[in-house]
Amino acid sequence: MMSQFTARIHLLVTFVLVTCAAVGGACFGLLVGGRPAAVVAATAAGLGAGIGSFLARRQVASFFRTEAVPADGYAEGIADAVLVSIATYQAAVFPLTLDGVSEEERDARRTLAYRVCAYDGLPLRVRVAAAGALEAIDRGLDVEQATVAVKDLTLTVYAHRAAR
Repeated sequence: MMSQFTARIHLLVTFVLVTCAAVGGACFGLLVGGRPAAVVAATAAGLGAGIGSFLARRQVASFFRTEAVPADGYAEGIADAVLVSIATYQAAVFPLTLDGVSEEERDARRTLAYRVCAYDGLPLRVRVAAAGALEAIDRGLDVEQATVAVKDLTLTVYAHRAAR
């Protein structure tokens, strides 16, 4: 729902847009065919601008909305991608079967995990937890320690998502 301030700004912009369109249509009509063409062109341009502004009011309202911050959705998506890439890297380092993952695939998953963790939009808490998880997995010695580190990353990502 639009606030009073947003509704007034939208109404003002719509008024200016319709007025400019009508004046432009009238000028074009005068150049092309005289007064009757000017009236028709001004009416058509004004109505088109007014209807377009009416149809776009939802996008205008979302632009002025303060509770939704576009960067949060981006940060959540990057945090989820970090979690998935680190979990797949963990699965490559500690496979369930002895011949489960080749060395090339393990290296590819490691590279992907590190690249995703390097994105700028990643929140600091998630970045720190991801670094801890990557360190525990890179050691490759203790499955339990790596599992605890990935669980900590999972809880950090969830806490970041719930903080909004």
